Amino acid sequence: MASIQKRPGRGGRLRYRVQIRLRGGVRSATFPTWQAARQWATITEGTLRTQRVEPTREALYHTLGELLERYRRQVLPGKGPGTQAHQGPQLAWWSTQLGPLRLDQVTPARLAVCKERLAETRAPAPVNRYLAALSHAFTTAVVEWGWLEASPLQRVRRLREPRGRVRCLTDEERPRLLAACQASHNRCLYPVVLLALSTGARKQELLGLTWRDVDLRRAQLTIEHSKNGERRTLPLVGLALETVHTLARVRRIDTPLLFPRADGRAPLDLRYAFHQALREAGITDFRFHDLRYSAASYQLQTPPTHPLRQWSLKPTGCCRGKLLLAHPPFRRYDMAMYYKM
Repeated sequence: MASIQKRPGRGGRLRYRVQIRLRGGVRSATFPTWQAARQWATITEGTLRTQRVEPTREALYHTLGELLERYRRQVLPGKGPGTQAHQGPQLAWWSTQLGPLRLDQVTPARLAVCKERLAETRAPAPVNRYLAALSHAFTTAVVEWGWLEASPLQRVRRLREPRGRVRCLTDEERPRLLAACQASHNRCLYPVVLLALSTGARKQELLGLTWRDVDLRRAQLTIEHSKNGERRTLPLVGLALETVHTLARVRRIDTPLLFPRADGRAPLDLRYAFHQALREAGITDFRFHDLRYSAASYQLQTPPTHPLRQWSLKPTGCCRGKLLLAHPPFRRYDMAMYYKM
């Protein structure tokens, strides 16, 4: 929309300043009469809406590679570790494809060709993640840096994604998996899986826990950096609390991590051990993240008056809802014991 403001000029004469905000960009100009300002606003706004606007001077002097490099240096470090791990390679891929081009040469047609190239070897969801990573870089260049008038990705359609899968442990699979985890050569596998089933936390949230995040007196864990950037508190009860007490008695003093690897510098990698436990338990088509869906499913199966319902789910449907964990009185109950884990 265009806005026209009166401003005093030299000699006391009024001048009219026009400002147009559209498609993430801002255009402005000053005129001696209201009629001239209104005419310019109508023509320019129509041009912006049809995307027939001349590129900014900055777009002529910067390449996409420079834009992505600045974004990786200034914006990406402010995101979560998981987001950085995924978007870093995605932005690097875009640099290899279109990096040498000036920003005014990065057109929707060229971006669509790259999208088709991605779709040849990737599913729709990963392709859309690549587009989303580049889209935010373009938005930053438009809003904060003034390198572009509008993002060229606005005219590139995303691929249709299939419905997300929902896989939960059955009552027969749950004890088999926990038994296989207890028998695993990896001593951290069983505590991590049990905490995932008891709290609904994500794998990286659990593996990134430090002893500073554990409050045994209050029986709770604190997730400092969740997926959405918010701090979250998880109650520890029953088997989960006993397991953390056991870990505290044999904790390593050379690392603050609850589940460190051998050198103590980073969290343990449980992928092989977890997949091996799934094979031993005879469980197929199951991922670690499905433990989170299982925790949500167990909650929904409890009677409405049961304290487990103190956990609240967003109304997005069964196990796909994200867990928002509450405080007592749930703390006095143990999901693991209640479901005979």
